[in-house]
Amino acid sequence: MKVLVTGATGFIGSFVAEYFASQGFEVRCTIRKSSNLRWVKDRGYELVETDFNSPQNLKSAVVGVDYIAHIAGTIAAPDYNGYLKGNRDSTFNLLKALELYNPSVKKFLYCSSQTAVGPAKSLSEPVDETTECHPITSYGQSKLEAEKEVLNFKDIFPVTIVRLPAIYGPRDTALVDMFRVVHKGIAPLIGFKERYLSLLHCDDAVEGLFLATVSDKSTNEIFFLSSEEFYSWSYLIDCMIKAVGRKAVKIRIPNSLVYTAGFLSEKIGKLLGKTPVFNLEKARDFTQDYWICSSKKAQELLGFKQKVHPEEGFASTYRWYVQNGWIG
Repeated sequence: MKVLVTGATGFIGSFVAEYFASQGFEVRCTIRKSSNLRWVKDRGYELVETDFNSPQNLKSAVVGVDYIAHIAGTIAAPDYNGYLKGNRDSTFNLLKALELYNPSVKKFLYCSSQTAVGPAKSLSEPVDETTECHPITSYGQSKLEAEKEVLNFKDIFPVTIVRLPAIYGPRDTALVDMFRVVHKGIAPLIGFKERYLSLLHCDDAVEGLFLATVSDKSTNEIFFLSSEEFYSWSYLIDCMIKAVGRKAVKIRIPNSLVYTAGFLSEKIGKLLGKTPVFNLEKARDFTQDYWICSSKKAQELLGFKQKVHPEEGFASTYRWYVQNGWIG
């Protein structure tokens, strides 16, 4: 069996490729000219240099594969059109390439996000597959639009959509910044009330994505993957402090300051002609109270189960950062 993994040069995609390989699959990965190949080179993968600008460009990527795990996407863009191009349009082109050149594919898996649905209303009402979608960011809206494209092809070949919560683990370039701050003795908490989120270690997320790809029960279905518990930010910060093994002072950051930082980052980015990682939409994202979702459906149909919990997951992630020179 052969699988095409898009986004394999990134955080989650690299582990998806490794997991499929560990299960005996031949792995083909899409790469760009500008891709950093550190996670995919010398692993026995077939690397196909291409882009997602047209279905024709993707012919060499899709021909001859049995499964597609579409992990690639755009997480930072200058505007909504940029997100649409990177998430919706690229997904459509990949789907169209399959229709043209490999319509007998066994399954197309799309890796989506809880942001396509939006945050929950309360701690007792986690979002699930029946929740009406109300994304609060351009990124989330673009992921939802990509989901719609995927479902438009469900009568041509089998498709599956998996919505991920926040993911962490080795190779994560986002969480390392928080660990660096805690390493220096500061533990920031946003807002003055407790906030909760679903959180998965990359190992659990990758296993869930694999199960959703190969299971017959996942055909034309949407799933959430989530932790068994909804974690408070205070608890997660405590886990980070314990992982680092140093004392850290907890500092509450007002929502207003988070929005100010997003505003200034956006303005500076425009002046420099660069897309900032943090902006006003990210500020809105960070200040939500309940980024929580239920994985009950995935547990029942796919046998998905969380295995790595934050205390051990943060400890192993921090060790990886230190061992690989990401934190000195």
